[in-house]
Amino acid sequence: MCVISRKVTTAMKIRTLRRHINESFKSLGRNGWMTFASVSAVTVSLVLVGLFLMVMFNLNKIAGDIESDVEVRVYLDQSITQPQQTALKNDLKGIKHVQSVRFQSKKEGLNSLMESLGNDKKSFSDLQKENPLPNAFILKTKKPEQTIHVANVVKNLPNVTDVRYGKGTVEKLFKFINIARNVGIVLIIGLLFTSVFLIANTIKLTIVARRREIEIMKLVGATNAFVRWPYFIEGLVMGVLGSIIPVILVMVVYRFAYYSLGGNLQQMFIKLIPYHTMTMNLSILLIGIGALIGVWGSLSSVRKFLKV
Repeated sequence: MCVISRKVTTAMKIRTLRRHINESFKSLGRNGWMTFASVSAVTVSLVLVGLFLMVMFNLNKIAGDIESDVEVRVYLDQSITQPQQTALKNDLKGIKHVQSVRFQSKKEGLNSLMESLGNDKKSFSDLQKENPLPNAFILKTKKPEQTIHVANVVKNLPNVTDVRYGKGTVEKLFKFINIARNVGIVLIIGLLFTSVFLIANTIKLTIVARRREIEIMKLVGATNAFVRWPYFIEGLVMGVLGSIIPVILVMVVYRFAYYSLGGNLQQMFIKLIPYHTMTMNLSILLIGIGALIGVWGSLSSVRKFLKV
């Protein structure tokens, strides 16, 4: 008997859900202009959000790539013995915040230097006859901003002749990256709040125009949940519909930027986020934001008319 009762209850819930979905789509059609206004508000707002996020995600990646390239070069005394070199390596590994320590021989250092010179390396061919570079250890820190602290500790160790990490430039770089990230976060939050306010108020106008319908449903005994469901579905549909154009636009714009500008940027050692990764993540994010704002705008607007 209980099994039959559960089956009946489930069947009733499915029929009720179907009714809510049908009523939601009928209502969207009946209130065509208001639906169009709400979807347009979502579209315009998410276009701005999508384009801005596209730029900020890439700037954040570029900043991360630059930070990951920061390293500490520890140049060794020419007269250092093998046991002293081993002891120094162990000391470097023991320094707080040091993630890795790699030995670079003077020959490897010269080869790396010649490669970085490109076509100009012929002018410095004499360096290969008598290599003036010392052996070195290359240190990576757990976090880029810990580079300065580690460099200050390393320069006081024995058998270390010089420590280089881009002093002066690195400090300015970290300061610029932090400012850029903070400004980006503030602008994204501000843009999202503006979008939420605009979209929610547009959807509220749609609900206000149908307040009589809600009041009648309440007077004939409809529960709050029964009234909310169609508007929940309507808000969800309007939010998702409003995110379709921004998703397509972002895909088109980023495809052009990635394949047209990506090659030139790579020559400057700047790599953009891969096209498929960016478009997939940003599409999911925009659809989610649109759906969330649509549902929130509808339900928050219906709430004030449920007290009849």
